[in-house]
Amino acid sequence: MDDPEAVSSERLGRRLRELRERSGKSLRAVARELGISASAVSQIERGTMRPSVSRLIAYVSAVGVPLAAVFDAAEHRQAPPGFTVRRAGEVPPIRLGGGVTFRRLSPGPTPDVEFFESTYPPHAVSTAHGQFLRHEGYEVGTVTAGELTIEFESEAVTLAAGDSITFPCSRPHIIGNRSDTVTAVAVWLIVHAG
Repeated sequence: MDDPEAVSSERLGRRLRELRERSGKSLRAVARELGISASAVSQIERGTMRPSVSRLIAYVSAVGVPLAAVFDAAEHRQAPPGFTVRRAGEVPPIRLGGGVTFRRLSPGPTPDVEFFESTYPPHAVSTAHGQFLRHEGYEVGTVTAGELTIEFESEAVTLAAGDSITFPCSRPHIIGNRSDTVTAVAVWLIVHAG
């Protein structure tokens, strides 16, 4: 079921294409870095295919921007000097492949820190292609509802509501909800070396 508040696939695709073009990379160059066809990158940029969590993170890494850049920062209002405020609903969530939804929690761009909420419906995983994800930064997460399982290459950790985890993003991982019925929600802080 689609969230009417969520960013459309077409809008997400336009934003990704804009970020790629700003980086100066060709569609084929990004496709090579992602290990997929130029046609698949084109489908993502046209909004005919939703990327998985891992594909989205690989895409933004390939074009040299943080995940937070996907959210259109131009939509938030100017705040008084000294702080930034974002009201509920001002930055719509992004629905990815498998129904996973990401919502930026930080009120605006924050240097070296990304703050998100992720929602994983039953059986949703961070990768549609079964490959472990690795990216830059250090990840800190807390499950706020349901259970999430973080699979590493040699072990898996299941977190229930209230449990938290921290690990270097360079450690290969897959995040998933193994429940048949319960949606899982987590809050993530990704810290990049400054």
